[in-house]
Amino acid sequence: MNNTSGNTTQTTQSIITWTEAGKSKTAHWHSENQTPAPKHVQIADDTIKADAAHKLCCEGTALLWRGDFQNAKQLMQAISRRIDRPGKKPKKAPANITEAFHQHRQAQSHKARILGMLLIEINVGYHINLRRAPDVKAACEHAYGKSTQSFIVSLRELLGLIGAYEWSKNGVEIPAINGKIYPSYGVFSPIRGEYLNLVDTAPLPAPCNLAFDIGTGTGVLAAILTHRGIKKVIATDNSQRALDCAQKNINQLDMKNTVSIIDADLYPGEEYGKADLIVCNPPWLPARSSSVLESAVYDENSKMLKGYLNGLKAHLSEHGEGWLILSDFAEHLGLRTREELQGWIDTAGLKVIDKIDTKATHQKVLDTSDPLHAARKAEVTSLWRLGKA
Repeated sequence: MNNTSGNTTQTTQSIITWTEAGKSKTAHWHSENQTPAPKHVQIADDTIKADAAHKLCCEGTALLWRGDFQNAKQLMQAISRRIDRPGKKPKKAPANITEAFHQHRQAQSHKARILGMLLIEINVGYHINLRRAPDVKAACEHAYGKSTQSFIVSLRELLGLIGAYEWSKNGVEIPAINGKIYPSYGVFSPIRGEYLNLVDTAPLPAPCNLAFDIGTGTGVLAAILTHRGIKKVIATDNSQRALDCAQKNINQLDMKNTVSIIDADLYPGEEYGKADLIVCNPPWLPARSSSVLESAVYDENSKMLKGYLNGLKAHLSEHGEGWLILSDFAEHLGLRTREELQGWIDTAGLKVIDKIDTKATHQKVLDTSDPLHAARKAEVTSLWRLGKA
């Protein structure tokens, strides 16, 4: 949740081909999710009906839009409604919550693939040559950098980065620092306040002069630790987007003399010494992400979680603590057991000093139509205070 893996340049850049006005045309294809360029492309405009568009997209034919931009958005919404419409045959009910989770993930992936078939051409300078097209230059520069060539992208990705740019402009209020954090495109936004409150209120080890924030993301936890009075914080990440985002936030909060942002896979090097406190908020679900942008939520085979636990003892000072911020959502989904987690802690030569719990407060807890509602309602987020065994 606090970590985003991958680099800014981790995109699929290839060539997409189509026929228009009797001529064969090509353009660069851009996908942040590393989706290959569609093999079958058809020109579409305002005259196409939603049912026909839905059928073509389901069959694997992408639609390169040449009509009104706002109509393209409406068409995507219409296709989305058709995907969500219950089929004629009743869907087999999942045998358990784990099966429900996998069905939910498959449905999400299926929907994303179909909606990703509606395409937009973006010209050099991030200009869209369509009626009623918005000015997307600032949003695209925020996500992609400076424009160097024209390209084709899915409308779904384009709308996502426009939304992310609004988050980046407006920021997220963080009461624990009496200020805002500004998330960047592709970096997990700290909108779940319950885990931030845990880090803000848990008792600090004494002394606590040096802290590490492993997988810093936006830098929010490093900022909270600094606000609590820790004199030096080393914040690491292996995503260039996250490193840039965290550095920007730390600079805006005037904390650059306290917080150092380091490019590292988990722990900083030996030259940074041993820390009195090492905080980590890894992705909470041990499942494979279907895109680069999902890597802040899914941690395949619990790689980051295990890496943090296994390296903790060697990087802690004599009386130091490791704070693991982790939801038990995966346990309720049957993806991980409490016994497994405790076993990993034991194997790493660690002991549990304390565990501070808080209930989830996000909006999905209230959505009874969510197939995972029972697990979300039962979810508890914990701050595990770990020490050397």
